Amino acid sequence: MTTPSTPRQPTIFIPHGAGPCFFMDWNPADAWDNTAAYLRGIPASLPAKPKAILLVTAHWLAPQPSMSSAAQPGMLFDYYGFPPHTYELTYPAPGAPALADRVSGLLAGAGFAPQQDGARGYDHGTFIPLKVAFPDADIPVLQLSLLQSLDAAEHIRLGQALAPLRGEGVLIVGSGMSYHHMRGYGDPRSTPVAAEFDRWLGETVALPAAERNARLADWATASGPAGRLSHPPRAEEHLLPLHVVAGAAGDSRGAKVFTDRVMAVDISAFRFD
Repeated sequence: MTTPSTPRQPTIFIPHGAGPCFFMDWNPADAWDNTAAYLRGIPASLPAKPKAILLVTAHWLAPQPSMSSAAQPGMLFDYYGFPPHTYELTYPAPGAPALADRVSGLLAGAGFAPQQDGARGYDHGTFIPLKVAFPDADIPVLQLSLLQSLDAAEHIRLGQALAPLRGEGVLIVGSGMSYHHMRGYGDPRSTPVAAEFDRWLGETVALPAAERNARLADWATASGPAGRLSHPPRAEEHLLPLHVVAGAAGDSRGAKVFTDRVMAVDISAFRFD
């Protein structure tokens, strides 16, 4: 229950960048500067310091919703071919075992069969953006998977089960990319495609909840050709964290709160207050 001492947190979808992009040289050198500045600004934009962060990562797919339940998760360097120092990054934020139990109960009550994984560490969909946004690493983090089914409606339903956490001081973050077609990055032919899908997403999240969720559930058709050109079939895992945070938003309307053009495509963040 929301009380004056625990103001309701928003739900947020963030772009987590490309691998460890914020912690290495890039070409051009300032490619990720705007995204990093947006991430750094998140704490000051919140109604209060979160009691915990529930982060839905694009880099973990499981048959049922799974969560990293260790008291002190390690690091999972699930990127390849980057400079050696990027495999020495640390993010010592504590885990959130009690929150894992709370989330398990909420998801079980919604008909899911949640799993807890005490061995899994923070993957780069989690530790890279959080290291920028919350560098003190002093907020407990619970990392939550997506569903292997990639079923859009089920991810909205999953988010709906998590909605009570907003009033308990938990910040729900979806970490992905609003555009994620690997062959399209850096190709100027992708620029109008990404811009059109980005426009559709901004329009969609601002709709009343029922209409918003219906459009998101049918995103691959409702968004026109730009949708699948931005997220190819069976590769939409970077979009689906948005569906979870939209579901968790309840009746809160969303807004595009950040956008930038990186590697010839538009990437955006969306927030539901």
